[in-house]
Amino acid sequence: MLLSISKRQWLSLTQLIATTMLLSACSGSDTHSNQAFDVSPTTAKASQVFENGKIYTLNPQQRWAEAMAIEGDTIVYVGSNDGARAFVDDRTMITDLQGSMVLPGLHDVHTHPIESASDNTLFTLDDQQPDAERFAAAITQAADDNPHAKWLIGYGHSLWTLLQAEREPIDILDDIVRDQAVIIMEQTSHSMWVNSKALALAGIDSNSDDPIGGKILRKANSSRPNGILIDNAGNLVMDIAMQPNTQTQKRDYDGLVNYTLPQLAKFGITSISDARSFWRRDDHLTWLKARDNHQLTVRVNVGLWAYPSLDDETQLAALSALYSNDPNSLLKFNQIKVYSDGLLSNTTAAMHEPYNTDLIGLSDNRGLNYFSETRLARYIKTLEAVGFDFHIHAIGDRGIHQALNAIEQGGSDKGRHRLTHLEVVDPTDLPRFAELNVSADAQVAGDFTNPEHWAENDALIGPNRADNLVPIKSLVAAGARLTLSSDWNVSPLNPFVGLQNALTRDPQAVSLEQALRAYTINGAYVMRQQDKVGSIEVGKLADFIVIDRNLFEVDKNTIAQTKVLMTYLNGKPVYRRH
Repeated sequence: MLLSISKRQWLSLTQLIATTMLLSACSGSDTHSNQAFDVSPTTAKASQVFENGKIYTLNPQQRWAEAMAIEGDTIVYVGSNDGARAFVDDRTMITDLQGSMVLPGLHDVHTHPIESASDNTLFTLDDQQPDAERFAAAITQAADDNPHAKWLIGYGHSLWTLLQAEREPIDILDDIVRDQAVIIMEQTSHSMWVNSKALALAGIDSNSDDPIGGKILRKANSSRPNGILIDNAGNLVMDIAMQPNTQTQKRDYDGLVNYTLPQLAKFGITSISDARSFWRRDDHLTWLKARDNHQLTVRVNVGLWAYPSLDDETQLAALSALYSNDPNSLLKFNQIKVYSDGLLSNTTAAMHEPYNTDLIGLSDNRGLNYFSETRLARYIKTLEAVGFDFHIHAIGDRGIHQALNAIEQGGSDKGRHRLTHLEVVDPTDLPRFAELNVSADAQVAGDFTNPEHWAENDALIGPNRADNLVPIKSLVAAGARLTLSSDWNVSPLNPFVGLQNALTRDPQAVSLEQALRAYTINGAYVMRQQDKVGSIEVGKLADFIVIDRNLFEVDKNTIAQTKVLMTYLNGKPVYRRH
């Protein structure tokens, strides 16, 4: 248990030695002391002092410290216990860390904080269920529970379950619910399962063309839709189902404030990027409401979704109007989320060479593009000038290559763009990340990214291309700036799961120091706040966490068991473990 006492209970025992030890710290005799500020005991002050800790600062000039002092929201001292005592006055609260490890507040620069917690998703299916017919009970219950809902919106099944069903997916769903529109998002979010009522409301029939970045799967030997909508074909129907109203906005807000934000604090996450904010569903209004109600307990960069089917002139103007980058606010609308391609497991990730096995009915299938290279370059050029950075979904080697090309063509040295997922990377593109100052954002918290699962993609792309998926070690070796994130709820939100997997996924493992940088100072860079947070240094804001073990002293296979004891944002506790 960590102990906090006031200065009145403590100062009498330490006041006589404070001056001597401060002078020693400032003279350089204490290798852990921060010498950036020359503060005398007569002017030293701090509202809080944390002592007897193992503080891993992420500052290469001072990697470790045992104490720090905070005045208001700002760190004013990092160094030794003795040096910190000069910052104590009558109002100082002193916390004895009792040897606990302290880290900068963690960053998750790819997460879905609104859609992953909203009750607008009315039911969830088991992604491990192999028989689509057995979903009937859960879907029937959802219909019974929501008899007046125009749309029954669900989540969670596996695409493979539908593809392997003996009957057409639409026939299975129609037999369960006919009078209400049903749309169920697959666990990866890259396909939707719909019934006939949903197709009718969306205006999709046998004569409908595939939309850009999407595919309408058809019944065998027929042009009639079979109930599976791949990638953007499904997104377009979900946009109809999720049209905002007072009830949907309340559900989104309640999920964000009552579930997501407490979970982020519990796991030591103090900064996030919303990786897909559907502004046409009023997601941005949910964020603004949370800010205006003083509910935010994280720093947020919102990634506004670039809709592939919208007219460019209309969309570019709308996105530009939503830009907001107030340096004094926890909330900023300063990123654009765009998809270069789809997903490997449903054969829509953009590949240089064709898939060995095609799942979406394309001849010589090399995947799909949501945005072409030329169009993406135009968006980058236009919106970077406004102030936006781009967060680009790119999974296949062709999708990654084209995204890098678009940044090279449309970007400038002012951009802080990043590519996310990075499953199949052409080795010739590895050095381009550093050359173009493009950050490499990867998710390794999900078990499916671990090396023991790579062979599961052999049937789709062959063992050569399926080897070394998400090559974080190779990217770092090539000089790329690595960030690690969750993509929650596709993968666990807990960053310590990601940390452990990053260290244990040989042959593509990184060091603990590299992984911690990926969750802290590197994340701060892509959020344009590395001058304020991301490391524990004098002058920076006091975002930090206290955890129950020293990560450098435990078996790396136990890191996922780490518990956060305290989470601080701007020097104020937003979470304490009971």
